[in-house]
Amino acid sequence: MTVSDSRSVEDDLSGNIAVGELESAGHSIANREIVPDEMDAIAAYVTKWAGDETVDAIVVTGGTGPSKRDVTPEAVLPLLTTTMPGFGELFRQLSYEEIGAAAMLSRANAGWIDVGTLRTPIFLLPGSPNAVKLAMEKLLVRQLGHVLDLCMLESTQ
Repeated sequence: MTVSDSRSVEDDLSGNIAVGELESAGHSIANREIVPDEMDAIAAYVTKWAGDETVDAIVVTGGTGPSKRDVTPEAVLPLLTTTMPGFGELFRQLSYEEIGAAAMLSRANAGWIDVGTLRTPIFLLPGSPNAVKLAMEKLLVRQLGHVLDLCMLESTQ
């Protein structure tokens, strides 16, 4: 999901990077949407996807900065059953190495949403193409298989 008031699928560089990295790692894309910077719209899509058995993980780009229009964390964090603080911490550390102190403005985050027996990991990434590439290459693609294995193991117990 890309959170943006101005992007379309055709010019969504960050979404294209996320999709490309996931597909290159052998994952398939169940859904892709451009969602406006509106809390209700973001929460509705995330809730719908978290309850969909064909969706194993949710990746959201955009809306994690300091602007008043950046409401992705406010829309998603109340939906989380459990947080994954290490994701945001590591992302900001890696980002700091690339862009310096501006990394502290990122509100990248992650966690799990439980709907019935489904446990869906969700990752909130900045909208910058460079930030998405960093998060995908250094963190998400490397660990997503393991995260999904843990979710599957828990759902069978």
